[in-house]
Amino acid sequence: MQAAGGEAEGIEPQKPGSDRQGAGLPAHEVVYRTLRARVLYGQFEPGQAVTIQGLVAELGAGMTPVREALRRLMAEGALEFRGNRRISVPLLGRSEIEQLQTARRALEPELARRACTRIAPAEIEVLEHIDLALDEAIRRGNVHDYLVENHRFHAHLNACAEAPILADLVEGLWLRFGPSLRVVCGSFGTRNLPDLHKDLISALKSGDCHAAARAMQGDLEQGMEMILRAL
Repeated sequence: MQAAGGEAEGIEPQKPGSDRQGAGLPAHEVVYRTLRARVLYGQFEPGQAVTIQGLVAELGAGMTPVREALRRLMAEGALEFRGNRRISVPLLGRSEIEQLQTARRALEPELARRACTRIAPAEIEVLEHIDLALDEAIRRGNVHDYLVENHRFHAHLNACAEAPILADLVEGLWLRFGPSLRVVCGSFGTRNLPDLHKDLISALKSGDCHAAARAMQGDLEQGMEMILRAL
């Protein structure tokens, strides 16, 4: 990854309904999206326990929406039930990380290849704008913004593949390793993190789908290896 490191910046708790994108959604969906983002971007650390009562107080939400959101996140593997009413972010070991790496290898290069055959020039421009925002987060050493823009880049590319089953599977994988990626960023800042996005964009522009798949493969391999080393 280009450019420099820095400590993770503080993140204000997101209140249900504070995001305009959540306007008009049921309370349980707003709470789910809020908690899902916290898992995805590592605001909940691996092994960290959460409680329904604590989240109700923090989010100002009702017990039922919080319980429903936690149930959905546990079903997705983003959280796990530990007994005695304790729910926590899974603490990944080498075996779990290697399984995630294997699954990503199988899915994400294929999504990049499919995206390459379908993507419009306007969508490539969107990816370039996201990559610029990612570069800016790296320059400022803003770990949270780096995680948001990095996921946004991959999610947009996956959507362009027009393979929703594969894309949904990949999104579930990101939920599982997001907190661990935050640990890596906290350890190393944004310095030396993998970024083959520009290689990928170049491959998309030239229509070289094999090169796009290779760039994605290299990007994910480097990232998962750093998680293995850090954890």
